[in-house]
Amino acid sequence: MTDRLDQLHRLHEADPLDPFLTYGIALEHGKSGRFEEALTWLDRTLGLDPAYCYAYFQKAKMYGELGRDDDARAVLAEGMAAATKAGDDHARSEMAELLASFE
Repeated sequence: MTDRLDQLHRLHEADPLDPFLTYGIALEHGKSGRFEEALTWLDRTLGLDPAYCYAYFQKAKMYGELGRDDDARAVLAEGMAAATKAGDDHARSEMAELLASFE
């Protein structure tokens, strides 16, 4: 594990309900090519905060890396709905752009 990932895990142990930490752990796994592990942590993030819009975006990217384009499209549709509900037009726009890349 990287020093950053170790640090994030220690912080997560102290505050396991912080979605920022689970999201950070997911991104670190993704950077290292551990996409399945990243997906697990992104699911944890969304379990803690279903309005964490960029977790949907990253989850779709991880699915894309695994060649699971249908799953990526499905999670982007879910994420765009969450972004609309949260009033996050920027996140919705970025997800729409990513969705177009899967078409």
